[in-house]
This record gives sequence, structure tokens and C-alpha cells, in this order.
Amino acid sequence: MPYTIYHNQPEPEPKSAFPCRGGGSRAPTVKVSGSAFKFCDEVGGDKERVAMSDQNSIRSLSPELASKAQKELGEVPDRIEEDIDTLRTWISKQPHLKARQDAQFLIAFLRGCKYSLEKTKLKLDNFYAMRGVVPELYKNRFVGEKQMGILETGCLLRLPQPLGADGPRIHISRYGLYDSKKYSIAEVVQVSTMIGEIQIREDDNAMISGFVEIIDMKGVGAGHIFQFDAVLVKKLAVLGDKALPYRPKGFHFVNAPASAETFMSIAKSLMSEKIRKRFHIHTKLESLYKYVPKECLPAEYGGSNGTIDDVVTTWREKLLSYQNFFEEEVSYGTNEKLRRGDAVNVESLFGIEGSFRKLDID
Repeated sequence: MPYTIYHNQPEPEPKSAFPCRGGGSRAPTVKVSGSAFKFCDEVGGDKERVAMSDQNSIRSLSPELASKAQKELGEVPDRIEEDIDTLRTWISKQPHLKARQDAQFLIAFLRGCKYSLEKTKLKLDNFYAMRGVVPELYKNRFVGEKQMGILETGCLLRLPQPLGADGPRIHISRYGLYDSKKYSIAEVVQVSTMIGEIQIREDDNAMISGFVEIIDMKGVGAGHIFQFDAVLVKKLAVLGDKALPYRPKGFHFVNAPASAETFMSIAKSLMSEKIRKRFHIHTKLESLYKYVPKECLPAEYGGSNGTIDDVVTTWREKLLSYQNFFEEEVSYGTNEKLRRGDAVNVESLFGIEGSFRKLDID
């Protein structure tokens, strides 16, 4: 089956470019020798939306990201079609699994697993199995008033420019901004998973280079601390490790009050050793700049990477445009009764049933 790799028209450069700008232009042509892929240039608007809806369309990469994908992830352009067809064949033979099979979605998992087909299959399976074992995140996951209200607080930001042309996406989470009397932390994280699924389909920097997360603790109060759920944190750690295709490059805590130290220590203890090494607590923003230069932050943080209002507006429009997508998502998942072998459940995935069901925090 032929595939199409389409090319976005490069965005115009801003008047004041900065070093972290992901400004590499899209390659005007991509040659895949001996492949059944077709190549075309689609320029925004309706044409781009049509291309995105094509099950066999794969967005072309900038030269910088294409080079990184090949060097660090083992991407071989000539083999992409074969790998995607292998995954589709495997999915079709799993009686318990109903998964999306568009090429852009599948290539994100291949990249996230560095083109190990077996790891990709396992991660895809877990990606859908999680919906049954983490209902607090996936139940009623629609683009509704609650989800839009959380987004509009500005507590979940994805900055417009990554950390360099081939660098990771920059995330800023500001949990002190959501009303803890109105929303739960699980509801906030649910919206984060929705943003993440959009990134799987649209954010090549995040899929190839990962992301850097800045957790700004300013405004975190007793109501937020009271909502801290160690079991949910454990689930999120496993979700990120076993079911999601993107790779965290660092977690940076800033403006952390003394009252938050306990739950940050517990959260860190629940992560894998690899992730723990990527946790950083900054007493001053200046130490953050060693990892994320000041100019790569939003204007409100003294940088040049857009404004928070603009980020919120952009993502509000983006999430609304995915309203039908999330309504369709309820039809995808796993039926554990049909799985060959042991069923995937809370205990098998998280190992937290029983002794870890409740964790007392002094």
C-alpha cells in the first residue's frame, strides 16, 4: 500500500530569532529509494488537513530532525513502510486489541522505541490497556467544559519553540494555578494526557528528541498538597515508561515551597533510577538556565519563547479541533477477556494492589 510523506510550508521566522528556535526548514524533497511511498508538498489549510486524515501520510521532517532520527533512533527511511505494515499485520492478529493504525501514529511509537518492533508492539498494547486500568485518567476523556476550564488556567503549557532545531519540546506545568476546590489532580493529568496524544500526532521534536518538563510550584497550597496521590504518581511513572512513546529528558522543579519537599521526595522514589537522575530541584531560576536558557522561556519568565496567553489560546483552539477525535477514542482499547495469556490489570502493570494501596504521609 503506497504511503505519502507530505511537506508543511515552513513558518516565517520571527523578527527576533533566538538560539533555541526550532527554525530548521522542512526538506523540499525526500528520496526513499525503492519505496512505495509517494511524496508531495501540501501547503497548510484544507490540503494539510486532508493529508493528515490520510492513513498512509507521514509528515516530513526538517533536515535536523531527520538526521537525528537516523543517528539516534535508527530510523531507516527505506524501511519505514515495511515496519508500519508489520505493525498493522500484528495489530490485526490481536483479538483483544483495537488500535488506531494511521502511519503518523505508528511511526511515533517506532521512534519512541528506537525501531525495536517487539518493544513497539508491547508499548502499543500497554498504551491501550492503560485505559482499562487507569480509569481516573481515561473515563469521560472528552473535550468538554471541565477540560477546557483546566487548560485555560494556564497550568499546562507546551511552548511554541523547542530547545533547538533538533531539540526537545519545553513543557511548563504550574499546578498551583488550578482551583483545587473545583478540579482534582487526576482531572488535570487527564488533560495533560490529551495534550500528549495530540503531540504524538503533531510534535516531531517531542517524538524524536523528547521533552524537558519545568514544574513551577509557585502557588501550590494545602489544597493541592492534600490531593497528592502516591498511587496515581506510581501509575503515571509506569504509564510514561511502559505505554507512552515520548522520552523525558529532564524534570526541573522551581519555586518549590518547603511543604512540597515531602511529596517530591516520594514522587522521586517511585520513579526508575534512570528517571530519578533526571530530577532537578532549583532554588533559583538561574540554575535552571544551565539546562533551559532564559531566552527559551516565555516572556513572563523573562524569555522570548512566546507569551503564556498565546500558548493557552493556541492550545485551546487545538484541543477544540480534536473534539471528534476524543469522542472516537472511546471505541479503541483492549478487551482483556480476549487476550491470549495473562490479562493486563492493575497488579500486573503496577504491582501496587494490596501493600501499596494506601501510603501514609507524615
